[in-house]
Amino acid sequence: MTLDELNTEIIACRRCPRLVAWREEVAREKRRAYRDWDYWGKPVPGFGDSQARVFVVGLAPGAHGSNRTGRQFTGDASGDFLYPALHRAGFASQPDSVARDDGLILSDLYTAPVCRCAPPANKPTSAEIDNCLPYLGREIELIHPRVFVALGRIAFDNLLRVLGVPPKGLSFAHAAVHELPQDNFLVCSYHPSRQNTQTGRLTAAMFDQVWRMANMLLGKR
Repeated sequence: MTLDELNTEIIACRRCPRLVAWREEVAREKRRAYRDWDYWGKPVPGFGDSQARVFVVGLAPGAHGSNRTGRQFTGDASGDFLYPALHRAGFASQPDSVARDDGLILSDLYTAPVCRCAPPANKPTSAEIDNCLPYLGREIELIHPRVFVALGRIAFDNLLRVLGVPPKGLSFAHAAVHELPQDNFLVCSYHPSRQNTQTGRLTAAMFDQVWRMANMLLGKR
């Protein structure tokens, strides 16, 4: 299976009735600011360089972000914080991410979530995550990254599950780096959610540190 074939399968997924109902309801009703948009309203596939050595794992699409635009971290506050940092670090061709056709290109980096559908209150259930995790595992097998970046504790815990790495001795803390048994590295970061960035729990300087580490692990700088 190719990555394009896997993405086609992801987009057609209807495994979780609650998430299907929610994502489609949001796409029908829309937010007033986006009433002229044709919402994506489907599972959101991964995005980036198919030959990437850095694989970024997030939580789930935002209801009016990726669920609207159809691309990871595009059209919401998390993306407004993430992509400028990736641009500064040399992974993104531009700092803005507003739509699938805006010309943004990721180099040496791929991003995908633990859960592909926008969940109510940004909280997928454990069963919904279980349904979705095989997609993440298959992406990782196709891409063979060298460095993983987990955005948030849920991404951290579930990435370890996908990789079959026991969590014992591996703690989640911002900017923590762990060497994995498969000769990979895992870099931890707080999630660039508005809750974290507006409260100062995650600053631009703290986030830049994460991407500097990723580049150092690749031997770039």
